[in-house]
Amino acid sequence: MVKLIAFFKRKSGISQQQFQDHWRTRHAELVVRQKGLRRYVQNHARLSSRSDKEPVYDGVAEAWFDDTQTMRAGASSDEYLAVRADEANFIEPGSLGALITHEIPIVDGPEPENGIKMITFLNKRPDVTVEFFQNHWRHNHGPIAARIPGLRRYVQCHVAPGIYAAGRSPLFDGVPFSWFEDIDALRASGVAPEYAQTRADEVNFMVSGHLPFVLTKAHEIELHQ
Repeated sequence: MVKLIAFFKRKSGISQQQFQDHWRTRHAELVVRQKGLRRYVQNHARLSSRSDKEPVYDGVAEAWFDDTQTMRAGASSDEYLAVRADEANFIEPGSLGALITHEIPIVDGPEPENGIKMITFLNKRPDVTVEFFQNHWRHNHGPIAARIPGLRRYVQCHVAPGIYAAGRSPLFDGVPFSWFEDIDALRASGVAPEYAQTRADEVNFMVSGHLPFVLTKAHEIELHQ
């Protein structure tokens, strides 16, 4: 199974609430009509009381398909074209990015109800191969991150190798999803020694420093097929 991850900013001139309302209602109704869609999750950036605290992305969507062939087969369908046409109503032009990934659970726990879902965007070090990046992230870095206290679920999404084989350079090379019970648990994890060890290992395989991330509320969208 493959997972398409799409990330984007809200259209200029509309509020976060207006963006979220349109995405979860009108747009979701169009998305779930696509043939071959197995699961669809919307991750809404958590609303901040600070007007100067703008999220990296206002939304991150996850869409699962059996394989890339099934996903691409629907790209010319009327259902997909309707989805793309509606994007102009709430997504800022030019802000939409997407990755085809394979999902690897590292901490395979349940998703906490009403929990915090942290989505981070990674780039490999330019001097290492894709194979090295993915292997180190999964087998070396993953077990280190799994020890972070308060982490309820942790999933790595590796960009599909075919993207690189086609000579393309994705905007990001990996997207980890981390679930915590609440904001207090997330903050506590950030001062734990295990978290420091995780950050220290980043220089071995990825571009470290300040990583783009977004804190979200996940919404599982029911499919009608």
